[in-house]
Amino acid sequence: MIPSVTTTPPPATPSDPPSRWTDLLATATEDSLAALAEAAGQDWSRPAHGLDWTCRQTLDHLALGLTGYAGLLIARPADRYITLFASLDPQAPIPDCLDGLRIAATFAVSTIRDTPPEVRAWHPWGPSDATGFAAMAITELTLHTYDITRALGVPWAPPDTTCAAVLARLFPDTPPGHSPSGTLLWCTGRAPLAGSPRRVEWQWDGTVR
Repeated sequence: MIPSVTTTPPPATPSDPPSRWTDLLATATEDSLAALAEAAGQDWSRPAHGLDWTCRQTLDHLALGLTGYAGLLIARPADRYITLFASLDPQAPIPDCLDGLRIAATFAVSTIRDTPPEVRAWHPWGPSDATGFAAMAITELTLHTYDITRALGVPWAPPDTTCAAVLARLFPDTPPGHSPSGTLLWCTGRAPLAGSPRRVEWQWDGTVR
């Protein structure tokens, strides 16, 4: 497992302020970038683990998603996605694309930190607040880093601290008694869990509770 390049903060909870969640998002970003950099010299045209996208397409999806979450909190639509799409250059070297991912993640961190707690924005899986979008961004980073590194043969596992935080915010009804990382992979259809088969369909709940 690739170690984090930053100090891991204590676990976040759903009631923590946006600034607390942005610390966790910043840490998740550094964890993911370190792992993905290890795989930069591999063949990114391979399919990402369990996905129809290639590893490069999955990275592009990740950058687009982080930018989109920030955009939703800025535009604050009630019933639609935003019209801005931020894609990576499909011809750029992977290290340069990782710079693009860092830009998207930094944009998300800054927007979430500056968003008042009463703000709500649309998402197809439930309207959410800044902490909810932070949890979604962390989940995207964690899962797609797992998908890419697993396909490219780089040893990396989702950090339990990160997984525990997003489980509490987005998957409140998960079965207890398992590791946070294993539970998140089960919740998102990536692996079976002891006593429970691999999920075929899934979604998180970003609504404010």
